Amino acid sequence: MPIYHKHYVIYKPFGILSQMGSNDERQNRKKQFLTELGTFPKGVMPIGRLDEKSEGLLLLTTDGKLSDTINRGGIEKEYHVQLDGVIDPISLARLREGVTIGLFGKKYRTKPCFVEFVKNIPALPEADRRIRMNTTRGTSWIRLVLTEGKFRQVRKMTAAVGFPTLRLIRTRIGSIDLDGLHEGEIRVLHKEKLDTIF
Repeated sequence: MPIYHKHYVIYKPFGILSQMGSNDERQNRKKQFLTELGTFPKGVMPIGRLDEKSEGLLLLTTDGKLSDTINRGGIEKEYHVQLDGVIDPISLARLREGVTIGLFGKKYRTKPCFVEFVKNIPALPEADRRIRMNTTRGTSWIRLVLTEGKFRQVRKMTAAVGFPTLRLIRTRIGSIDLDGLHEGEIRVLHKEKLDTIF
């Protein structure tokens, strides 16, 4: 008998962990999880993660094999990133070429990637009031596309060139984008659409 898996796309808001729950009672009391956005079937899991303070596109599935394939498949992931400070062309070039970041106690050189300065700020939900915006040197936005997804990679990359990330929004994974999705909204993702991600 065939197994029919379920797939979802959500706009993860700031302040929610990319997991369904925790075995840690203290974390369960103090943190918010994806289950606060709606009801999901048993066995559902996020495909990749966004950290608690990041927002945007997150895929969920009940198919563990598919999750592993996407995570390891070098699929493009696109982000809009608001930076503390007005980034300069030299720093943009450094990001494109790859920078050295810390990863679990070791040094890691990020792969070359696409980065561009964004003049016209995209239409996005209002920033969460918990995001620190009282910067004295102004802010700027970049669009960044990675084919890898190391732990807190984008934040570490921008910090490495002297421009800490203030706000981080993932807008696309492969061919799937936010497509008018509102903050906290969940949509069923049909397998045919998911197949176009590769």
